[in-house]
Parts: sequence; C-alpha cells; structure tokens
Amino acid sequence: MAPSCPRVPLVLMARRCDIAAIMHSHRHFQPDRSLCAPCARNAARMQGTFRAQDDDSRRPGGDDQVGIATKTRAKPKKPSQFKVLMLNDDYTPMEFVVMVLKRFFGMDLEQATRVMLHVHQRGVGVCGIYPYEIAETKVNQVMDFARQNQHPLQCTLEKA
Repeated sequence: MAPSCPRVPLVLMARRCDIAAIMHSHRHFQPDRSLCAPCARNAARMQGTFRAQDDDSRRPGGDDQVGIATKTRAKPKKPSQFKVLMLNDDYTPMEFVVMVLKRFFGMDLEQATRVMLHVHQRGVGVCGIYPYEIAETKVNQVMDFARQNQHPLQCTLEKA
C-alpha cells in the first residue's frame, strides 16, 4: 500500500480518487510538504498545474498529462415579457373592471381602482407584465369572463 499522506484522515485513504474530499482535506495545500502520490496529483490538478491535452496533440514517448475536463453551461435565457393591456370602452361598468383586476391580476381594491381610473381616463392601462404564455392566458380569461357577463371589455398584450 502507498505511504499514507500525513494530511489525509484514514477514512479518506480508501477513497483517494475522491477529488472533492481530497481538496477539502488539503485546503491549505503547500507544495513543499510531502503528500502521497495520488493526493499530490489531485492537489496539483486542483491548483491547475496540469493541463488537459487533446488526443491529437499528445507527445510521442508516453509523456501524456492528465487533466480535468470542464463543461461550460449556457445560462438559460429569461423568457420575453409581455404587458397585458386593458382598453377602455363606454359600456363596461367600472365595478366590473375592478372585479376583473382583482380576480385575474391579484390586485387589491385600491390598486384595482387606480388602474381602472387610468384606463378610463387615458384609454388604455397596464394590468401586469408576464411571460408570453401567462399573458396570453390572462387575456383569454378576461375576454371570456367579459363575454360571459355580456360586457364588451377588451384586453390585449404587447411586448414589454
């Protein structure tokens, strides 16, 4: 058996290839101290002294070096956001608009009243900003609910 490393607990000796455990036990690695061969190799890899080489660029004569391959992950893109807009009309009661804003957009009475008055005075107002699928669902829910209650309330979406 290889000589035991003075810094690796006996529990870890059975699992010398476990790089995370070795890195943890050698977090204060000093190159001048003597380590067992597997621990020294793993510690050197962690410090970046070995570089990975492609199969094509290996030198003849068995002087191959071993390295750790890393894979970069692309961060997922955030979904595009869409505004849900409510349009003013002269026939839908203000109370109905407030009820719609509370029910489908989770607004309290004060906020729903503010948005309803904005829509009434300016002709259009933003009810919320959501990813496309959610915005589309909210528009359909509002339109269906207005139609069921025989109101001509219009709701659309546009890119934020």
